[in-house]
Amino acid sequence: MTMLEHLEELRGRIIRSAIAVTAVAVVGYATYPALLHLLMEPLCRLQGKACALYVTGPLDGFAVRLKVAGVVGIFGASPVALFQLWRFVAPGLRPVERRYTLSFLVASVGLFVLGGWVAWFVYPKALGFFQAAAGSQVHEIYTPQSYLNLLLLLMVAFGVAFLFPVVLVALEFTGVVSPQALRRHRRAAWLAIVVVVAVVIPSNDPYSLTAMAVPLVVFYEAALAVGRLHERRRLRLAEGERIELP
Repeated sequence: MTMLEHLEELRGRIIRSAIAVTAVAVVGYATYPALLHLLMEPLCRLQGKACALYVTGPLDGFAVRLKVAGVVGIFGASPVALFQLWRFVAPGLRPVERRYTLSFLVASVGLFVLGGWVAWFVYPKALGFFQAAAGSQVHEIYTPQSYLNLLLLLMVAFGVAFLFPVVLVALEFTGVVSPQALRRHRRAAWLAIVVVVAVVIPSNDPYSLTAMAVPLVVFYEAALAVGRLHERRRLRLAEGERIELP
């Protein structure tokens, strides 16, 4: 294919991805009441049946609905966008590279969703920590913007952070880092994970920090194990090829 043909194919796949985002966003707009109920579940778990969000302007409620629909469209259509990306790069890959790339994409989607769920699950603990820190004489009235912005930001942060093992395994498979180096610097890596999480996490509560740092340490060890298995398999294949040589 010529460069122009590549650009035309890329444009077509971007258009398909944009159509998928728009379609999912429309569904998100139509199902907004159910989505808002789901997003408010952490607050209701903390405050009980009296949980509510308050707007301060006539257009705030509509803006929140559009924002939720847009976020749902982006994340709901992300598998389609990733699949279009894979279809764009797949013709230039060898069969084994195609399998690896597709596996990494599937794992990335699953881990991102898992990270968002962990953030949603731990959010009531974070809210409780903030309310306790404010004192008993301070009563909270949350606007949809303040409540949902922090929740969605946490979900995105957790989702991105949970992609850490995919990146680490990819670096091992490409030879940028070795399992031996990861094992040798294990303690320093654990400390670096905790420090980085404490710096970049949107909410500075101990519950969110723990909920992000502990899985990342576990992911580090899992990536190390996967890298060791891959290295052993590669060495066995190389040994078999040497034996077959005349």
